[in-house]
Amino acid sequence: MVDTTPEHAPHTASRPPGLRGIAADWASDQRAFKNVSWGKAMIWIFLLSDTFIFGCFLLGYMTVRMSTTVPWPNTAEIFALHIGGHSVPLLLIAIMTFVLISSSGTMAMAVNFGYRKDRRKTAALMLATAALGATFVGMQAFEWTELIMKGVRPWANPFGAAQFGPAFFMITGFHGTHVTIGVIFLLIIARKVLRGDFDRGTPGFFTSRRGRYENVEIMGLYWHFVDLVWVFIFAFFYLW
Repeated sequence: MVDTTPEHAPHTASRPPGLRGIAADWASDQRAFKNVSWGKAMIWIFLLSDTFIFGCFLLGYMTVRMSTTVPWPNTAEIFALHIGGHSVPLLLIAIMTFVLISSSGTMAMAVNFGYRKDRRKTAALMLATAALGATFVGMQAFEWTELIMKGVRPWANPFGAAQFGPAFFMITGFHGTHVTIGVIFLLIIARKVLRGDFDRGTPGFFTSRRGRYENVEIMGLYWHFVDLVWVFIFAFFYLW
């Protein structure tokens, strides 16, 4: 019988059994999720896990608020700003929401220009997004300061139910931490875009491969998630 196998045919290694086989499959390339890169797949998994955490926080907050027998504080009064002798309810919170939602627009444009490989516009829009995020964090710090000066603590609340303090500081603090981390990474990625690290494939943090502007999109996915979470916090904590 004549062997018709080509002389230089590639040798196909057998798949190792058990967990080693699974590891070999996933380590074979960085496109194990069909047409989705590892970076995008991992950020979606991270965002899914973060969704569960924020969801548990908000569910816990709603449960506590509906079950407490002590009256819940009026958020319109607590978070009001006094301007010209007049009290404006939720003015600061409305400005914070506008700033954060606007940053989603600049981030979306940064992703668009990133895939066009327009370094200057991409970096400028990412820096604008970081500036808006930092502004949000600054206003949140002002909000915290005002409440602390009014006597609100994680263990006490002079305006009503004691659970208000820990719920507020836990939920807004956890979200503010996410925004702060996002601002830091926006500055890192913007600097690399502006220097042309993605074009040259400069080895380093997030730039091991040439042309990997998808890192800008990954950063955008994280940022849009942070903005979306704030919409739920704004609706359930401040408007309810």
